[in-house]
Amino acid sequence: MEISGRIEDTTRIVRKASDTDVLSIWNILQQGIEKRRNEGSDQWQDGYPNREIVAGDIANGWAYIVENDKGEALGYFALIFEKEPAYEDIEGKWLSDFPYAVIHRMATDQKKKVKGLATWILLAIEKIVRTNGRKSIKVDTNFDNGAMLYLFEKLGYHYCGEVYFRGKARRAFEKILQ
Repeated sequence: MEISGRIEDTTRIVRKASDTDVLSIWNILQQGIEKRRNEGSDQWQDGYPNREIVAGDIANGWAYIVENDKGEALGYFALIFEKEPAYEDIEGKWLSDFPYAVIHRMATDQKKKVKGLATWILLAIEKIVRTNGRKSIKVDTNFDNGAMLYLFEKLGYHYCGEVYFRGKARRAFEKILQ
């Protein structure tokens, strides 16, 4: 299935990332890794994500970059329209059995603070998911990622239980799109 997805407003755009975006994406992810370290979290402190993961995201068509109106990278996320194997073994229960999209590796540029950017990104993701005929978004995050936990609650994601990645429990959420 060809996944479409380009969202823009007067100051931001979300577009599929290409090989020429790897350096910008990696810079943003490194800032996210450092932010989590400074917050005392072990999330993203084990060599994941890395450049190979980013290259795989791009090769698979999962990589999206967020830019401002000057073409400067502001954020990154992977949006996957395939089943996530780790989600098959949830300790809990998903809200639905709908075909879903998965958000992974979302990060924003910590040097170019843009108020409300993460909220804008998640709302843009919802538009992309709807455009591609899906009714559900599933996502997970570390138990101590307060910023993401707050955003999920604010935007109507429902806590469904725990899933495991690389041997560690993660909080799992789902949002049914109207």
